[in-house]
Amino acid sequence: MRFGWILSACSTIVIAGCGVTPSHNPVVITDPASPTVTSFKGMVHGGQQPIDLAHVYLMAVGTGGFGTSSTSLLNSNTGASDSVGNYVTTNANGFFSITSGMINSCVGDQVYLYSLGGNTLAQTGGTANPAAGLMAVLGTCGAGNSFTNLPATLQMNELTTVAAAYALAPYATDATHIGADSGAATGLANASLTATNIVSIGTGQAYATTPTPSANGTVPQSEINTLGNILAYCVNTSGPTSSNCTSLFQIATKNGTPTGAQATDTATAAIYIAKNPGANVTALWDFENSSGPFQPSLTTSTPNDWTIAVPYGGGGSGPTAVAIDAAGNVWLTESDTNTLAEFNNQGNLISPSTGYTGGGLSDPNGVAIDQTGNVWVTSLTGGSISEYVPGSGYSLSSPITGGGLNDPWGVAVDASGNVWITDFGGPALSEYVPGTGFNGTGFTGGGLSDPIALSIDNSGNIWVGNHGASSISEFNSSGVPQSPVTVGYTGGGLNEPSSSGIDASGNIWFGNEGNSLLSKYDPATPGFVGTGYSGGGLSLPYTLAVDGAGNIWLADYSASPGSISEFNNSGSPISPGTGYQGTLSSPEGIAIDNSGNVWVTNSGNNDIVEFIGAAAPVVTPLSVALKNHELGTRP
Repeated sequence: MRFGWILSACSTIVIAGCGVTPSHNPVVITDPASPTVTSFKGMVHGGQQPIDLAHVYLMAVGTGGFGTSSTSLLNSNTGASDSVGNYVTTNANGFFSITSGMINSCVGDQVYLYSLGGNTLAQTGGTANPAAGLMAVLGTCGAGNSFTNLPATLQMNELTTVAAAYALAPYATDATHIGADSGAATGLANASLTATNIVSIGTGQAYATTPTPSANGTVPQSEINTLGNILAYCVNTSGPTSSNCTSLFQIATKNGTPTGAQATDTATAAIYIAKNPGANVTALWDFENSSGPFQPSLTTSTPNDWTIAVPYGGGGSGPTAVAIDAAGNVWLTESDTNTLAEFNNQGNLISPSTGYTGGGLSDPNGVAIDQTGNVWVTSLTGGSISEYVPGSGYSLSSPITGGGLNDPWGVAVDASGNVWITDFGGPALSEYVPGTGFNGTGFTGGGLSDPIALSIDNSGNIWVGNHGASSISEFNSSGVPQSPVTVGYTGGGLNEPSSSGIDASGNIWFGNEGNSLLSKYDPATPGFVGTGYSGGGLSLPYTLAVDGAGNIWLADYSASPGSISEFNNSGSPISPGTGYQGTLSSPEGIAIDNSGNVWVTNSGNNDIVEFIGAAAPVVTPLSVALKNHELGTRP
């Protein structure tokens, strides 16, 4: 069943599509001027209707840990307060104003606006809707409680709420409980920027392409509009007991199941949808309507899932592996053009349009980042590794050969900064010590056979997936094999393991190309847990990453269309049976950043795709997480 809409007359303030036939063409948006301000004004709309008498709060993301209480920043100069905090009130046209004297000190905080209640149908004689919750991200509070890159008049509506909910979902419990630990400052700042990268708070509309300077990403505008229409289905009603709100809150629950805790406002419902993007997809889409307030929207077919995925192009072609540095910048190898590409966390290309060239790159395949930020790349057909130093270029020693390298594949950096490489053609495991050279001519034994996957645990042990023998090998930090000499460790569903990762408990996870299973090895037992895990769209997993909640993410190369899969730490699939799809085509590499975004190299389309706020944030780069014993944990 497709649900109808409760609409009222258009206000005199037009956002988009009010009083006209909805457009089904992408909307190109230009933001107004962006001054630095200590006071600001804005408008609150439900769909296209101004919300009268809404309470508008200024909130800082909490510092007491992930999902802890946000802090109300407004003081008693507003003249009004309630259980959330001090607030200002919108007028009949949805306008509000916050002056500098109303704001408590917020320097360094990540700040957002939260609007609750008000009359969404004032112009047609409606009543207050306590379930109308809306959000908009303002970003970092600067010196003197100032904010930069804010438009002259802010817009708060369902679309700014969707952007805030998805970007901040990894830190959120609900709309007033968004928090993180002190070590998450970089990831939080990047997350705030991500929200403004997909929806304009100057116009209240979703972008078609990401804004300048790059305009390099394609925003899923129709999907974001559809999510906004789903929220408006409740916002533009008489209140939480309306059939619209009741239906929405029964579906958009905290854990995505019918028995999960229900939201009491639409901003929290948006957060719940963002945190459960594979749940109740059709039921939520049924709230969409071709006459909804935000157009174009998804009116012809149900989406595969509710992840928001943004593809970015440039930097070369044939993207393979991907790694994230401490700033949240994204590094990927481009095998077709023998280049290394770098994007910032907002998808802006930092490297030249054709990528960084030189350094002896030849079919670059693996990439890892050390504790100082240097980038290490394996060249599969070049029989070498290369070191790229940001700001300086490739080291004079690149390409680096020897150490038993023949067909180097995977690469990882240990807690001491030493670089380990699996050599597919050796077969061997090589160790390179920067400033010294290779440690010998490669380590053998332990059952090595066409080694590909490579991970290092908190004890410094090296774990290798043997694609040729369908086994895994273990070496200590000195390169001495710990696994049986001839066969390694077998079982657990292993079949041509090609990717690996380690969770906070020290379990080693392997993705298997041969049978599209996920395997789990527990060194503490020692032994495999179960006989392999399936489902969640898993199909020829090429690479694997572990997020800060211990969930396992895999890139499904052979899925058609391409997809990524998510499993919990017990091996149960979280993603739907078709995986999360976005615009994926032959995805190869996967990595999670310190904001909780999932980055996937998309070899079929020659781009990289960001799944916004889909995972739990991790410490980046992985070498720093390893050094600090923080693998598989939040920052």
